[in-house]
Amino acid sequence: MSKIPHVTWLRAFDVAARHSSFSSAAVELGLTPAAVSQQIKLLEQHLDAQLFKRLPRGVVLTDLGHAYAQPIRKSFAEMQDATTGLFGAHRKRRVRVHGSISYAALILAPKLSEFHAAHPDIDVQITTAVWTEPVEDHTVDVEIRYGHGDWEESNIRHLGHQVAEVVCHPDIAAKFGAGIAFPDLAAHAIPIIGSEADWGKMAEHLGTHAPSMAGRFKADSSLIALQILAGGTGAGLISCAFTRRYLEQGQLVSPFEFKLPLPRSFFLITPDGAPARPEVTQFCDWLYDMHHEAI
Repeated sequence: MSKIPHVTWLRAFDVAARHSSFSSAAVELGLTPAAVSQQIKLLEQHLDAQLFKRLPRGVVLTDLGHAYAQPIRKSFAEMQDATTGLFGAHRKRRVRVHGSISYAALILAPKLSEFHAAHPDIDVQITTAVWTEPVEDHTVDVEIRYGHGDWEESNIRHLGHQVAEVVCHPDIAAKFGAGIAFPDLAAHAIPIIGSEADWGKMAEHLGTHAPSMAGRFKADSSLIALQILAGGTGAGLISCAFTRRYLEQGQLVSPFEFKLPLPRSFFLITPDGAPARPEVTQFCDWLYDMHHEAI
């Protein structure tokens, strides 16, 4: 297999192919037509293939030249984009954010257009996991972690207390009618793994018996639970921050007024020792303000 040709030969080929002229290519490259012709000749010798047909006036690509010109042009365009994006005077800045799949999909993603409108020069890259345990990835700029806030990091900001509500599909609520009671829906509970005890706490607040969680469907995230419920199956006890759009769109209903305070909530964390970057600060301030104004 041939080694990759010298980049100056490839550049001369790309420009000459675009202009179908060695003379025009020479003007763009700041060379003489003879120098461009020599670089093309060296490239053809290296590849052992003819890339141009030399005509009395000008040149045209051979079929093989056409096939080669397309990936070469794409490669130069990608190099130009990468160079401009990373090193240009108006280069994009990037914030890498990690959080739970439910938070990212249901709270953060729908609001990113607002952040982009305010900060068009900052790109946000999101990675997710089902559980928001501390990550060891040093490329992460911001973590959105769920818990009690009792971690070792020093840069931790509370994103507000969470409350949960019982939700179900409108058809299920209609089945029980106006006299619907907590045990009616608790009997069809779809608990979220790790939050099964919330149903018992809800029952205690309402002065009724706690449902058994044995043998039920379970979901490993609020997002999956909500999708199950929206499909017409079961009832969920889920953070109001997650249920809001489902209720607004009529996909789910919440039959009871009482909201259960949750012991855990979301926290905004930046790694200790990370260099101060304006774009990270701007994102964190925006997210913090969003939570404390209204999600």
